[in-house]
Amino acid sequence: MSNEASMNEVSFQTIRSASSPAELRKARIEEQNRLFEQFSDTEIVIWNELVNELHNTVMSRASTLCEQELIEEGFGPPPVPYAYVVFGSAGRAEQTLWSDQDNGLIIGESNDGTSESYFDEFGPRLSHILEVAGYPPCPGNVMLSNTLWRKSVADWERQLQYWRGQLGWEQVRYLMIAADMRHIYGDEELTKLLRKKMTAVFESEAEPEYDLTAAVLRNTIRHKAALNALGQVITEQTGEHAGEFDVKYGLYLPVVNAVRYLSIEYGIVASSTQERIEQLYRLDAAQLRWLDSCQHAFNTALRFRSMAAVKDEDGLLTGTNYLPETLIRQKEMRRELREALSTVKLMYRTLQRQHRYTERKWL
Repeated sequence: MSNEASMNEVSFQTIRSASSPAELRKARIEEQNRLFEQFSDTEIVIWNELVNELHNTVMSRASTLCEQELIEEGFGPPPVPYAYVVFGSAGRAEQTLWSDQDNGLIIGESNDGTSESYFDEFGPRLSHILEVAGYPPCPGNVMLSNTLWRKSVADWERQLQYWRGQLGWEQVRYLMIAADMRHIYGDEELTKLLRKKMTAVFESEAEPEYDLTAAVLRNTIRHKAALNALGQVITEQTGEHAGEFDVKYGLYLPVVNAVRYLSIEYGIVASSTQERIEQLYRLDAAQLRWLDSCQHAFNTALRFRSMAAVKDEDGLLTGTNYLPETLIRQKEMRRELREALSTVKLMYRTLQRQHRYTERKWL
């Protein structure tokens, strides 16, 4: 099957016409299985686009169903415009077929208190619908059911400014999560407005000890070692994943975090890693060979994430973050993995040198 044929066969119409959360789950399973069958015949960049279009469609339909439920129960329609946004791999448009929730709400301003009570009901309700559709809760509680991630533009701005003024490990982590924000449903102008506010907060001048890029760099250089001194892949030593490789923390996130750091340093506002790499190319922000290696490592990470162990849970495909030992033993797979991890190792040596230089500059 050609890539073009694969694209033409995917419409997600069953998802768009689902009339209940249960039907939405069923439609998602059907489309997910259809996409999974195309994985080996589809170029990874196109595959990634299809998978994320599936998730976009499911999440948009879930939002519509949530509005309909509240109207039927007497809450009425949304009293003010709102935007449903996503973070994490969803924000970067880099989800696998299986994904948990990383989402939030941007709520329009109102002159009375009606919007707060409405969205106090809407946020947890939408989160529940998404869970029924197959998106488990975020382990870190980055969800629209949590008021920390459900705010008006003005409150979002105050929250971002507070994190920007603290820059402890957790505050920087929250800022990096916010930097990956992407619009899914609702009033896109609210998302654009918050993005502008966010950019202004990121670019605001501060005392040296509150330098954002330095703080992001400090958080970024922490990552899971994936190659030993002999250049061998480090796999899990104990537990249920013994002998397997942690693709998410060993390869994917190190690339994502390094590219995000460079993007913040160069004022790039794109949310996806691919767009960030493309803009780094245009800005000539690093050596061409370095960026080429980074692009290749990123593509490898995307592909390997979707090859992690897959299982069926009540009809829904789910996966782990671990590449099975049987795949690692294959000569070509092992070569690709080592090549990508060597790039990560080089990237982080460069960032660690920059971090040491920054620290000396502050002394």
